[in-house]
Amino acid sequence: MERLRLKDLVAATGGRLADVPVGLTEIVRFGTDSRTLQPGDAFWAFRGPRFDAHDFVPTAVASGAVLAVVDEAHGELAVPRLIVRDTLAAWGELAGWRRRQSDALVIGVTGSVGKTTTRELVYAALSEQYQGMRSAANLNNLYGLPQTLLELRQSDEFAVLELGADRVGEIRDLCAIARPEVGLITSIGKAHAKSFGGVEGIIRGKGELLEALPSSGFAVLPGDDPVVRDMARRAACPVIFVGEHQQNHLWPVQVRATAGSLQFRVNGQDYSVPATGRHFLANALLAIAVGREIGMNSGAIARGLARFEPVDGRCRPRQIGLWTVIDDSYNASPTSMAAALNVLRDLDFGRSARRIAVLGDMRELGECGPEEHRNIGRHAAAAGIDALLAYGDSADELARGAREGGLTSGRIAATDDLEILRLLLDCWLEPGAVVLVKGSRAMQMERVVSWLEQLAEDSGHRVVGRQVA
Repeated sequence: MERLRLKDLVAATGGRLADVPVGLTEIVRFGTDSRTLQPGDAFWAFRGPRFDAHDFVPTAVASGAVLAVVDEAHGELAVPRLIVRDTLAAWGELAGWRRRQSDALVIGVTGSVGKTTTRELVYAALSEQYQGMRSAANLNNLYGLPQTLLELRQSDEFAVLELGADRVGEIRDLCAIARPEVGLITSIGKAHAKSFGGVEGIIRGKGELLEALPSSGFAVLPGDDPVVRDMARRAACPVIFVGEHQQNHLWPVQVRATAGSLQFRVNGQDYSVPATGRHFLANALLAIAVGREIGMNSGAIARGLARFEPVDGRCRPRQIGLWTVIDDSYNASPTSMAAALNVLRDLDFGRSARRIAVLGDMRELGECGPEEHRNIGRHAAAAGIDALLAYGDSADELARGAREGGLTSGRIAATDDLEILRLLLDCWLEPGAVVLVKGSRAMQMERVVSWLEQLAEDSGHRVVGRQVA
């Protein structure tokens, strides 16, 4: 982050200083983890439901922190400190102050699935012509979004910010900090349906982004989805619809998806995006629409998208030993699970390739969870896979749906034990197999990918770290 004057920190947060050395006038960096602090940092002490970082303030100062930001309940700590009413609220206030100092075009991205990929696609497209930044990793909540905004530089011309939420009101609070001028909604699905209070809650919560946009801004929405299209009425600014049908402002032709490449044409311009699966098309169209609306020519947008780097754990085919592994382990929802199974169905891996789906639970679905898992089991059977290995508390529901869809019992296995999963997969693996690995974040399905890497190395086979061409 750029240096921050101490007087600006006080003004932004409304806090008061205590026991601060006279020579301390600027802060170079804020740290929120006492274990990773560097000498000269300021330590920001958050209080969470299962922790209180105020307990580590003495350790932080002993490690070289020049200032601690603490709440009023800890205002008597004998260290150089900034005392605020609430450290999380003050974190957002500081980030909001930083945002107000910048002329960068702020683009907010939310939705049930595809937020990170869309964020990276927009960043790739706009970076061809402008200097900017985007959210790092999954810093998309009230802790992470301010951290991203504090990295905003005066020279940045745009910022692509991922906005995550699992309940109504969170997107509104994030927008109050970030003040986006452009809003993208990737999709509406059943991810976090439990905490949102159902699909209606998801629609209400995600639509808070549209309500936050100024009349001088614009929104880009997937127009093929009638639910999302209907959300446009909540925006006071122009709305651009993208999708595969001509009812939209922007639509593609000549779409071709292969392992490692998505190719299509929009308004006479050819695009080639290094991504696997047709479902990435919707995300790419959102990025193209943003670029066109801010005045980029189609050639520049195409060059930017061609340099897109797929995100780890998001439908990335990799050659691991003798197998092709589609690593989609980062997260899962009914929408993204169906899309990943379509990749396993549609891509040409060779007629003899055995197609194995290793699927973990989809979490946070609430009461609709059992039925959604059965639906995915049916989808897996319809996709023509050779074997399904279901893992987790809902494994039996996945297996039940697959049997209902026509997959024979000998090609289905279900377990809630990771070691048994490994043993079953080991029995099913054969040279040339294609293995899809997917599940919700809490299932840690990346462990299956790591095990396959280790198995390949132990067998004397090469592990390729890049995606299949």
